[in-house]
Order: sequence, then C-alpha cells, then structure tokens
Amino acid sequence: QVQLVESGGGLAQAGGSLRLSCAASGRTFGSVALGWFRQAPGKEREFVGGIRYSGSPTYADSVKGRFTISRDNAKNTVYLQIDNLRPEDTAVYYCAASRPFSPSEYIYWGQGTQVTVSS
Repeated sequence: QVQLVESGGGLAQAGGSLRLSCAASGRTFGSVALGWFRQAPGKEREFVGGIRYSGSPTYADSVKGRFTISRDNAKNTVYLQIDNLRPEDTAVYYCAASRPFSPSEYIYWGQGTQVTVSS
C-alpha cells in the first residue's frame, strides 16, 4: 500500500509559478513510479508526467517545457513545478503511484489539490 498526500495548490496569476508536493508513505515506495495527473472542470483526468525511482521524468506533450517533475527519494516526496502558468492549467492535480515494478500502471491516488490560474 502507498498513501499519498498532495500540497501546494492554490490561486496563482498567469505567468507565475507553483510547486506542488506529494508526500508518499508505504513499504513499496522504492519500487513504484510516481506521477501527476490533472482534471479540469468538465474534462477527463489526464496524465501530466511521471518519474520512476531512478531515471528521468516523462511528460505529456501538452506540458513539456513548463512542467518539471522531480523526486526526493530520501524524503519520499515527488514535486511538480509549474512555470509560466496559464488559465488552462486550472484543474485538480492528483499525485499517483504505480503498482510495484509496473511503472505505467497507476493504482494509488492522492486526494488532489486545486490549482486555479487567473488571467
């Protein structure tokens, strides 16, 4: 089991930056990939990006260049840095963890944190 708690969301202006954090707990942390998803009003949840225990993160094409995912394994925490915020980034952002040793199969979810970007 992996438990995930997101923080860092809020209201921001377009052009600004936010950093979301996700604290993970659980005995299988070292074997799971951590990812970020978002769900905007009236839309389906979409993959933003993810990172394995070691290695480079991957991103959805729509966020490349503005979103940065990093992972601090010593703190069991994953971060999502969002730069040059746009109103269309407004969404609930979810942290997720994969099934152990199955980095593309996300099965654990945080409660979500709201990001609202004003123009």
